[in-house]
Amino acid sequence: MQNVNLIDTFLEFKELKNIDRATMMRVLEDVFRNVLRKHYGGDEHFDIIINIDKGDFEIWRNRDVVADDEFEDEYTQIKLSDAKKIDEDYEVGEEVTDEVTIEDFGRRAILSIRQNLTSRILELEKEHIFGKYKDRIGEIITGEVYQVWKREILIVDDEGNELILPKEEQIPSDYFRKGDSVRAVVIKVEFKNNNPFIILSRTAPEFLERLFELEVPEIFDGLITIKKIVRMPGERAKVAVESYDDRIDPVGACVGMKGARIHGIVRELRNENIDVINYTNNLQLYISRSLSPAKISTIKIDEENSKADVYLMPDQVSLAIGKSGSNIKLASLLTGYEIDVYRELAEDDEDVDLEEFSDEIDGWVIDTLKGIGCDTAKSVLEIPKDELMSRTDLEEESIDDVLNILKAEFE
Repeated sequence: MQNVNLIDTFLEFKELKNIDRATMMRVLEDVFRNVLRKHYGGDEHFDIIINIDKGDFEIWRNRDVVADDEFEDEYTQIKLSDAKKIDEDYEVGEEVTDEVTIEDFGRRAILSIRQNLTSRILELEKEHIFGKYKDRIGEIITGEVYQVWKREILIVDDEGNELILPKEEQIPSDYFRKGDSVRAVVIKVEFKNNNPFIILSRTAPEFLERLFELEVPEIFDGLITIKKIVRMPGERAKVAVESYDDRIDPVGACVGMKGARIHGIVRELRNENIDVINYTNNLQLYISRSLSPAKISTIKIDEENSKADVYLMPDQVSLAIGKSGSNIKLASLLTGYEIDVYRELAEDDEDVDLEEFSDEIDGWVIDTLKGIGCDTAKSVLEIPKDELMSRTDLEEESIDDVLNILKAEFE
């Protein structure tokens, strides 16, 4: 009965944990040999036969037949008189093989075998999960939400393995409930408290890259290369792409007919605005494209300090900067250059730099206005008061003071 219980334990783990046949046989044999070494002082004279298909195992002991007066070691030798009780034909020098039953070890040893077997298989399963996901870093995983907590979400894959999606790796507008299907990319796999810890992300650039590979066959096939991706998750992303085949328009291929390809990606990313631009080694052109949809008038590049001064017509400044400065921030990250935006004025257009008002307007207020692309008096006056308040978060009283000071200059 104890034999059956052990095999049942073994079969349960084999079925539930999906341990491969060879590994399971090796583990089972190691566990039994450990017991043999404790019980008999060694395992060299034992053969262990495991039949996984039948769910059974046998242990056989091999002993040399010696004359009764030469008998010294009961574990490796057997007296001739005892051997003849098994079979009359045995002679000195021959080998006797007899079966050892699991009951021979005693109840405590049997419990120890079960515990060791359980422990070893759990360790193997942890190693299996760790190795499996270590090789899948950077891949998209689809799982089901099992538990939603304040700081993270617990997700299970199709094999029941537990994965973690931390709050900081979720798109700000993500909202999941138990049972929802989630797609994310594996970004980190580590052991924590002796358990495999698999971290997923929906904000990593790799997630967007994998989505493009799924939606755009030319990227998957290597005809189009993604040079760089920068993101403000849930708000905006810029993707620089390049094709080595002149017959392929990389931007058009990524966007698809009537935006069919990119729409699926945008929906997955909670309506994240994605700008796909054509990569080029021409730095001026690359910076110009990175500030899309704004139209650039002039660019002055300081390669030594990795800075670029961009001049635009007044109506293009807000487009270049974008909502909360998102467009210019992403353009800087994409190109690796610190980009400053300046308004280009017509020859007959009189204007005054905001710095000229530093004795009347606080410096931090001037910096706030510059942050939304207003570096001259007229650039501020051209924006309606309500819009200035919403874009700068300044108090109405502060906005009124600034407008009065600037208007007085031209009056």
